[in-house]
Amino acid sequence: MEIPVPVRPPLLTLPILEGRHELAITGLRREEESFTLHYRITPALPDREGETLVLPILEAEDDLGNEYDDRGGAYGTRPDGTCTDGSLTGRPHLHPDAGTLHIRITWLRSGEEASCGMTLDVRSP
Repeated sequence: MEIPVPVRPPLLTLPILEGRHELAITGLRREEESFTLHYRITPALPDREGETLVLPILEAEDDLGNEYDDRGGAYGTRPDGTCTDGSLTGRPHLHPDAGTLHIRITWLRSGEEASCGMTLDVRSP
């Protein structure tokens, strides 16, 4: 008998790319030298040959004034094609006293940019 795994609600959701997609921040992982935001985009971003890829770039600043750089990420379409799961990594590691993280993600596609901003509570539980 399989025990169902509880699904945690996203940390936040917002419309992106002119409202055609929804971005859900599904998790934040703190690491020794960086942090990683995990996200889900519904419906899925283009991912097939011949379609224009959409590349995200992260910029962030915490409420203490510390700035964080994009250090890459990865994403891919779920096998069922319903959404795109991905992650973005920022450096350096989050300051332990930071309460909020002001995030700007810029989506690049065919030489055009579309940005979205959000504030995420990053206080350790």
